[in-house]
Amino acid sequence: MTHTMRLFPSPFELIKSGRKTIELRLYDEKRRKIKIGDVITFIKIDGPNEVLTAEVVDLFVFDSFDELYRRLPLLKCGYTEENIASASPRDMDTYYTKEQQEKYGVVGIEIRLL
Repeated sequence: MTHTMRLFPSPFELIKSGRKTIELRLYDEKRRKIKIGDVITFIKIDGPNEVLTAEVVDLFVFDSFDELYRRLPLLKCGYTEENIASASPRDMDTYYTKEQQEKYGVVGIEIRLL
């Protein structure tokens, strides 16, 4: 199955470069359909003609971003050596409300570019 996800420029470029191999999302109805072996087409938000295609190689489901941030390697989740010291689960509050996080849980989607 193929899924589509939109990305801001920075995470898009990190995936493109191979430095980001785990995409963080809510584990909502849309993401619960994702299975290992599925394909994700990432579309760059400010450049609809720019896409990346990746295969799902693993799924890491957690109750919260707090737990996810404790358990997954953040350098694979979009942080760099320059900003890893300030990495915080609160960073995800920009994208998802606390209510959404509590309702659905969260997922780290490990990918491999095709």
